[in-house]
Amino acid sequence: MQRDIDPRKLIGRRALDSSGCKIGTVGEVYLDDATGEPEWAAVRAGLLRREALVPLGPSEFVDGVLLVPFARSLVRGTPVLGVGRHLSPVQELQLYIHYGLDVPAPAEEGPPYPASPPPDRDFGRIAGSES
Repeated sequence: MQRDIDPRKLIGRRALDSSGCKIGTVGEVYLDDATGEPEWAAVRAGLLRREALVPLGPSEFVDGVLLVPFARSLVRGTPVLGVGRHLSPVQELQLYIHYGLDVPAPAEEGPPYPASPPPDRDFGRIAGSES
């Protein structure tokens, strides 16, 4: 994905799957805690408007549309993670596995993901939110 795009420009934009079918509309963009780069987008999908997270790394933003290189069925089958909150490392790992993506190397030595999720806390940032 273009790294110079303002993630707020993705909000409200259509997301299309690998065959050009509409998945839904981007509701939120999640930034990587370490780099501040856009990493995941929450797409409101389906009749019940369930939000599914899609990876922005392999996606493209072209002519005001987010092009996601995965089938709509795969996107709609993402794990339910409580969109609107910070993603824990364990939740991110679930998403990487779901999409068959390579897990990024940890920035520090030690295991990349804890054996259990950290205590439930509000930390991290969602693009467009106040710090």
